[in-house]
This record gives sequence, structure tokens and C-alpha cells, in this order.
Amino acid sequence: MVNDDAYNSSDHLTLEITGDGSATFYSEEFGEHFHCRNGAYTDAQRNYVDAANIPELARAERLAILDVCYGLGYNTAAALDTIQRVNPDCQVSIRALEINAAVPRNAVANNLIHHWTPATQVILKTLAIDHCYQSPTLDIQLLIGDARQTLQPLATQGWQADAILFDPFSPTRCPQLWTVEFFALTAQCLADCGILATYSCAAAVRSAMAMTGLNLGSLPGVGRHWPCTIATKDKRPLPPLSQQEQEHLKTRAAIPYRDRTLNATAEAIVAHRQQEQQQCTLEPTGVWRRRWLKGVGSGASTSSA
Repeated sequence: MVNDDAYNSSDHLTLEITGDGSATFYSEEFGEHFHCRNGAYTDAQRNYVDAANIPELARAERLAILDVCYGLGYNTAAALDTIQRVNPDCQVSIRALEINAAVPRNAVANNLIHHWTPATQVILKTLAIDHCYQSPTLDIQLLIGDARQTLQPLATQGWQADAILFDPFSPTRCPQLWTVEFFALTAQCLADCGILATYSCAAAVRSAMAMTGLNLGSLPGVGRHWPCTIATKDKRPLPPLSQQEQEHLKTRAAIPYRDRTLNATAEAIVAHRQQEQQQCTLEPTGVWRRRWLKGVGSGASTSSA
């Protein structure tokens, strides 16, 4: 991802209103929105907090959450509001990773956090300035820097998350955080009974997850035109991938991104994957897409990403 100093201005962020009335930023650097344009708040609640089963997990005495790519703070905020509603006595530990400290600051400065409860707004404001928040029931740290580097100490320390909210920019825009190696590092921080939720259903993403031993499931993406993905370490029953989604994993689109040193550039990661795709004998993704566009079945997005 980009260096924070090069992306330390609101000039790179354009505010846009989404379908549920909430606002998000458009990143000129990555050419994408931070949240689903059909509803940023809805996206955070339904596709992350609910998908990661946080309403149920919050009933426990303790709950640990890893927020990969904190951004505007919406996923963490939705989790905090949910936990407060379900079990205000829950002891919550959150580690949030974000490369650009200007993004949460600009979210606060533009009052994009007004939807959340007053208590959660205070937390988001504190995190934007101090990068940490402590209370009798909360231990939150916002770790600024390349997630490939900031996650390594957590994995080394054996820090375990009951829920991982995995929300980088898309694989084609930010391949560094969708590699086999980064998923392996992320999986080290996932508790044995934990759950990971992400918006992506890209074949390269799902194959990378599977290569790290994660068990995959598919959920309808609320407000999205494609399914979301959930993953666990254990083999509990999850909503299965459709036939279309399973066949997608047998095409060239399923060649994963690799970053064996966890410091390669996006360009190098993409170039290496393209070379592997050219040399592989898997079915061309276009053949799979045309087969399903002809009405053989329905289910997953026909994205080849």
C-alpha cells in the first residue's frame, strides 16, 4: 500500500453519500470507495459484524477482534455498538490495522461518525488522535503502518482474535493484503473457534485462504451484487459455496497472489501472478464466465478477479 506521507491529505479523499444515507470516502490513490456505495453503515453491520457472528460472540465474558484496514472506523464502530447493546460488561480487546492515519482523522473531521452512539463516537475520536483507547471494559489499539508489518508482532505474541473483519481495498488494487502469505499470517491470529469475514468472493482470495487451511463459506452480500466470504479454522458447517463458486476455483482466476517476503510491491505481486496464470493449465476464466452467463446456474458473481 502507499506510504502514509504520500497519502496524508484530504485531497486524496472525496466524500460521497451512499445508499443508506451514510457517507464514505472515495480514494483517488486506489480508485475505490472505502465502503459499499449501496450503504456504508449497512455494509459494516451486515457484511462484517453480523457475518462474523459478533452479536453472539459478545455474549461471552471476553471478546477479541482484529480489524484489518480500519479506514473510517465503521467496522469497529458497528462492532462496538453491537457489543454494547448485547453485553455491556463484555471485556473487549480490539487491534485495528491502518496504513494511513489521515483517513480516520478526516472521518472525524467531516462528522462521518454521527450515526454511531455517543459513546462509540468518543472512542473513534480518541483513536483518530491517540491511536489507543482504554476503559474498564475496552482495550483498543489502532496500529498505523503497512499491515504486513504491524500484524507480525501480534502473530509472534500469540494474540488471538475471535472475529477478524478483513476489509482491504480490492485484490486488484491492493494485492499485498490478499496473498497466501498474508492470509497465513492473519490465520495465526484467528482463534481456533474464531471467524473471519470479508466482502471478497474473488477466486484468488478464496484459493489463498484455502491454501492456509481455512474452511470457507459463502454469504449473500447485503447491498452487494456478489457473495461475501466467511472462513474458520475449524470444520464447522458453513453456508456452502454454490456450484458456480466452486467451479470458479478451478479456473485461472484462482491462481493466488504470492508475497513470500511480505514486502513485495503491488506491481511485483501482480506480475508474478500473471506469469503463473499464463503457465498454468487451468480452465480460462472467460470459458467459465460464458458457461454461467448462458444460464447453466446462478449464484456467485462472474468477476474474474
